[in-house]
Amino acid sequence: MKKGMVIILENYEMLDEDVQEMEEQDVQEQAIVSDTQDYGGEQIQVLEGLEAVRKRPGMYIGSTGEKGLHHLVYEIVDNSIDETLAGFCKHIDVDILPGNIIKVTDDGRGIPVGIQPKLGIPAVTVVFTVLHAGGKFGGGGYKVSGGLHGVGASVVNALSEWLEVEVCDGENRYYQRFERGKTVDDLAVVGPTSEKGTRVAFKADGEIFESVEYSFEILEKRLREQAFLNAGLQITLNDKRESESRTEVMHYEGGIRSFVGFINKTRGLEALHPDPIYFAGERNGSTAEVALQYTDSYYETLLSFANNIETPEGGTHEDGLKNALRRAINDYGHKQNILKEKDKVSGEDTREGIVCIVSVRLTDAQFEGQTKTKLGNSEIRTLVEQLSYEKISTFLEENPATARIILDKALTASRAREAAKKAREATRRKTGLEGASLPGKLTDCSSKDRMSTELFIVEGDSAGGSAKEGRDANIQAILPLWGKMLNVERARIDKVYGNDKLMPVVTALGCGIGDEFDLSKLRYGKVVIMADADVDGSHIRTLLLTFFFRYMRPLIEHGHVYIAQPPLFKVSRGKKVRYAFDEKQRDAFVKELYPDRTEDTKVPIQRYKGLGEMNPQQLWETTMDPQNRTMLLVEMEDAAAADEIFTVLMGDKVGPRREFIEANAKYVVNLDI
Repeated sequence: MKKGMVIILENYEMLDEDVQEMEEQDVQEQAIVSDTQDYGGEQIQVLEGLEAVRKRPGMYIGSTGEKGLHHLVYEIVDNSIDETLAGFCKHIDVDILPGNIIKVTDDGRGIPVGIQPKLGIPAVTVVFTVLHAGGKFGGGGYKVSGGLHGVGASVVNALSEWLEVEVCDGENRYYQRFERGKTVDDLAVVGPTSEKGTRVAFKADGEIFESVEYSFEILEKRLREQAFLNAGLQITLNDKRESESRTEVMHYEGGIRSFVGFINKTRGLEALHPDPIYFAGERNGSTAEVALQYTDSYYETLLSFANNIETPEGGTHEDGLKNALRRAINDYGHKQNILKEKDKVSGEDTREGIVCIVSVRLTDAQFEGQTKTKLGNSEIRTLVEQLSYEKISTFLEENPATARIILDKALTASRAREAAKKAREATRRKTGLEGASLPGKLTDCSSKDRMSTELFIVEGDSAGGSAKEGRDANIQAILPLWGKMLNVERARIDKVYGNDKLMPVVTALGCGIGDEFDLSKLRYGKVVIMADADVDGSHIRTLLLTFFFRYMRPLIEHGHVYIAQPPLFKVSRGKKVRYAFDEKQRDAFVKELYPDRTEDTKVPIQRYKGLGEMNPQQLWETTMDPQNRTMLLVEMEDAAAADEIFTVLMGDKVGPRREFIEANAKYVVNLDI
């Protein structure tokens, strides 16, 4: 199933000493200035030995959960991608074999098998047994490469129950086996061959990972992305497990232009001009390519990459594009007298509805922050901005009809923003938004310690009444909502102000929305969505999450949004009462309370359809008491994936939503009909 935005607390928590050690060991696995095509054992340079990977795997792959497990595959595939960047690899096959064994095969040059001078062992052995070893550390193997820490193959080996590597150099086929990072068989020739390439097979260690079950969908998303970023490369994902057998071939001669079209299709977006605007350029060994297209959406989709690594926090390459786009559109508007001399549209307005991919490749990528998700190279900003301004300006001049469509969309967005500003001011005058006035239905709490307080947004007046009576009045505030609220996925920000369902939420939280959002003004540490466990309740939760995602995203990013988990069943016997959150737990409680029951024994089981069916005490004990309750923290593991799901599920196009439902219906656990 596609990864959404709501997950249960699964983040790997690093110890302080882990972070410090990681910073000390973090050797960026990036570019080499050499232009040589030679690639032998002497070019594999050793920086550090392989230590402590099995002891602290989270330092190297982020977690031992689902994310870390799939990261093992990415590390091996990235080595094959590096061969593509160097111009030698055209095909990569990724197989998921029975027993969740992974096999990655490429037709590149093959990992060098010659003796590494410093260690006196074959280079391929060094790659899989020594941390920070490879052709990316000054040996001249790669001019540009992906990867962040230079730990890929050796860490995969260390965290695998076993790993086998086969290398074909055009003359011989070589084979070597490792177990939990240790060499079992020395590198040996196993036969002649005219082929070239590398095959790596491994089985993740069940002693390390919480689960070793791979998700086809997760791997498909990442591999498809790499196929788009490397035009002409064919990546084939084969799932050969008996119950999951399927194949997906990913091959895009159009590169990132095809990427833009794919996003539009999967999200149900309607393009406003026939083909994506595409351009590429080079300077001082660095390259940049951009593809963009305007759609009927109200939101921008901008994905950026550096050396095939996604940069979700943006950076200098994104900044350069945004500046260039704003300047080019405003300059064109002034030149054509569509904009008055002193008028201009904002950068945000010029990006409304845009779907854009920015991909840069450089020899010394500098990533900011511990997570390495933001590019910091200043020279790339200059390259992307100058290239983009020149090419976009030329496109607008040569395509006046499309240029007018783009400018009109920006102007419409600008007018909507001005209307929103006026509505915002009118709302403030009417309700005293910046003063002490709070929504009439809000029952506030008494504590002044913001981080300890909780706002429960409750579906319906009935449930709201129970929540008010059952709450801890010191730290828990209650805001009842009624009826369906505005779906902001289909409306601009000017429609939010004055909306009688959303404005009480905005006012109660006190931190504003959109570009005025200020997290420091948030009045509650936790914002808890508490809705019925049925279809209507799910819809309300989704509408609220859509609103928070589009207009109050930092609430989610900083861990302030939760979803309450009211029980579904009440099982009782005399004075003994048990509350169950699913059918499995319900059945277990039946066995506990009625160990001697027969087929004719009537068991009193109550199925809660709504929060209003619980009295205040029950609601407190099951759903609101911090000592006993279960709540889901809403997190954004993947902002791009979350954006896609909101667009598909909450947009006005039926086709993509139907496809999503058909593809994911099998994952539904509880369906209220």
